[in-house]
Amino acid sequence: MIDKLSWILVFPDAVLMLMACVIALLDLGIKSPSRTTTYVFTLLTLGVVAYMHADLALNGLPSYGFGNMVVSDSMGNWLKCFATLAMMVTLVYARPYALHRGMLRGGELFTLSMFALLGMSVMISGNNLLVIYLGLELLTLSSYALVALRRDHAVATEAAMKYFVLGALASGFLLYGMSMLYGATGSLDITAIFKAIASGRINSQVLVFGLVFIVAGLGFKLGAVPFHMWVPDVYQGAPTAITLMIGGAPKLAAFAIVMRLLVEGMLPLAIDWQQMLLVLAVGSLLVGNLAAIAQTNVKRMLAFSTISQMGFVLLGLLCGVVNGDAISFTANAYSSAMFYVITYVLTTLASFGVLLLLSQEGFESEEIADLAGLNQRSPLYAGVMAVCLLSLAGIPPMVGFYAKLAVLQALVTTGQALHIGVAIFAVLMSLVGAFYYIRVLKVMYFDAPISASSVVAPLDVRLVLCVNGALVLILGLVPGGLLALCGNAIRQMLGT
Repeated sequence: MIDKLSWILVFPDAVLMLMACVIALLDLGIKSPSRTTTYVFTLLTLGVVAYMHADLALNGLPSYGFGNMVVSDSMGNWLKCFATLAMMVTLVYARPYALHRGMLRGGELFTLSMFALLGMSVMISGNNLLVIYLGLELLTLSSYALVALRRDHAVATEAAMKYFVLGALASGFLLYGMSMLYGATGSLDITAIFKAIASGRINSQVLVFGLVFIVAGLGFKLGAVPFHMWVPDVYQGAPTAITLMIGGAPKLAAFAIVMRLLVEGMLPLAIDWQQMLLVLAVGSLLVGNLAAIAQTNVKRMLAFSTISQMGFVLLGLLCGVVNGDAISFTANAYSSAMFYVITYVLTTLASFGVLLLLSQEGFESEEIADLAGLNQRSPLYAGVMAVCLLSLAGIPPMVGFYAKLAVLQALVTTGQALHIGVAIFAVLMSLVGAFYYIRVLKVMYFDAPISASSVVAPLDVRLVLCVNGALVLILGLVPGGLLALCGNAIRQMLGT
């Protein structure tokens, strides 16, 4: 008999699943091409679910349910809350774009996005290898369908095929690693796996071999080098609205499963997986920043930018345990990585929101040249884009600067020569990265506009975009609240 507590822990996810099915059925009777009813019900559902996750994060105690298969803690609930809000913002930006491109013939955009979000929630709250994998597959299968949603577009279909093939390969890596972990420890429960590894009675060679496959699968989900090959192709080929859906909220879920598997499950093996993450981080910073310089397609440039940004997230994850000390630096390191990934998603939402806004009917705003003279056409939207680009480049007072500073501070605080060297390398790569962001600013503010028409946006898009851009600036000026939230969430997670 499943106890009452278990149902309370998953109640927001149950509401999301139920409403996704209800909205899918409701949409069958809707004839409006704009799908306004479906859109409104979807946003209301996501708003309620986000509130429930926030309430659990603020008032709920760390708890386990369904036979320890599900965990509810502050970190997981906040990440689910932010992922839900990110999906809401994504749908607000995506609707006008999808309407002009025949992607709203049915309600699939809304229902598939809700199922993708459900997959993220299952991943984030999973305390069992199979639960995490089931959530991952629900997210990826929904994402494949979303990329191919524009049926009459050959480039999008090609991107979906690439994503499917490489995604299946990465899922295979992750599942094979999990099977080896199960074979070595005799359990699928993450807490039991931690205890088995900490006992020291398990063949370390088998564990490390399985760990390699798990890190490879996680590297693919984060888009880290050398598992990055899908990122630029899928970002460029997918409809821009779906690119945002892939590049936004799922990063929070990917961070969560890294924390669940590597930190909660395999912290005694930190000396092994931190070395692997170091290689991934350095490669991501190098390849991501250098390759982005050569891009003329802004979506492809932002894809390589994403790779370099994930390198910074990995830097925060690789300095949590120093010389076997898993107490002094752990909370600081992991909270800086959590802060970084949250602020990165916030900035990505606004930057792609501007691109979606500029993609009028019959025109895709995908080239850097398409942003020429944007300041003369719309100073407001040029300002929002400028704030986002400066934040991604790590220039104060934007939130991206403080996010990078938090990660670098976590590295330098360890006092290890290797970590200090990596921090210096990251700063140098950030200087390289600043070039391609500032190049776009130059095009927006100093080049002649390609069109004399002003940029028109629906009221909901305009309001959300302004709030989104303002948060990137405000959180850079007063980052203490979000940083404290991340620190408390990580400390609670480590305490359990």
